[in-house]
Amino acid sequence: MQFALHPRLAADTTLLGNLPLCQVLLSKEALGPWLILVPRREALKEIHHLSEADQIQLMRESSAVAALLEHDYQADKINVGALGNLVPQLHVHHIARFEHDVAWPGPVWGNTDGTQRSEDVQAALAEELRDELSHIPGFSPTV
Repeated sequence: MQFALHPRLAADTTLLGNLPLCQVLLSKEALGPWLILVPRREALKEIHHLSEADQIQLMRESSAVAALLEHDYQADKINVGALGNLVPQLHVHHIARFEHDVAWPGPVWGNTDGTQRSEDVQAALAEELRDELSHIPGFSPTV
């Protein structure tokens, strides 16, 4: 089986590039930088379905992305979660949270109005993040 990104993830995000294990996506939701890591493995729903080596690699990539968001955006908190209730494909959200964001201090799910960034703002943020992600070993940008 070939890896294929779930259609909802494809519609709701912009592809930034690839880390050794994961595709890196930028959510279109207009709430802080919100990155999503999707392991390029077919038919996985849960982290424990990954091989042990892939679990370790996912943790490395997740930690690097969380550190980037914390450092580069001075986030008050980084929310990391793998819910999968609407999109069963394994994916891990990394959301830079700020005390002034619309959902603070609650979770983002169900606490935003769903506003998306304009195409121009999304493209500019995507380019900025591709540049920042290029400092993570193994990142390969896509345009």
